Amino acid sequence: MQLTLDDLPNKAHKRQTENKKFFARLKKRPPKNLDYIMQELHEEEFAKTDCLTCANCCKTTGPLFTQADIERIAKHFKMKSSTFIETYLRIDEDSDYVLKAVPCTFLGADNYCSIYEVRPKACREYPHTNRKKFQQITDLTLKNVAICPAAFNIVEAMKRKIV
Repeated sequence: MQLTLDDLPNKAHKRQTENKKFFARLKKRPPKNLDYIMQELHEEEFAKTDCLTCANCCKTTGPLFTQADIERIAKHFKMKSSTFIETYLRIDEDSDYVLKAVPCTFLGADNYCSIYEVRPKACREYPHTNRKKFQQITDLTLKNVAICPAAFNIVEAMKRKIV
């Protein structure tokens, strides 16, 4: 059965307790080959997933912008970093730079990113399912399964593979 964006929040919510328990076990005793397993699951899922048909991450959440991101993107726009910050960003409750509003300012109606080549590190790495030491970002992953169908599918495959 194909997972739709309409179904995703409900399905993620229904599996939240199960996922929390699974990730708690994973944190205590991660398999030695966890990074390899996650890389494999990530590659399998993204071989059949086209983010341009979804872009829910860009429509519902905003990335963190590092100082390097800000400088790189400001340079792309031929503007000062301070002007870029003033125009597009705000400081959130964790003192991080984030977009002033979502959906992302740089997302086009066709789901293409107008700054794709210089996009923030958080966007390049999303949904972080192929990250090394995956067990360290389980809280983030729990959030991402309700946003990203690919992350949801990867976690479901992971639970089947790591028993």
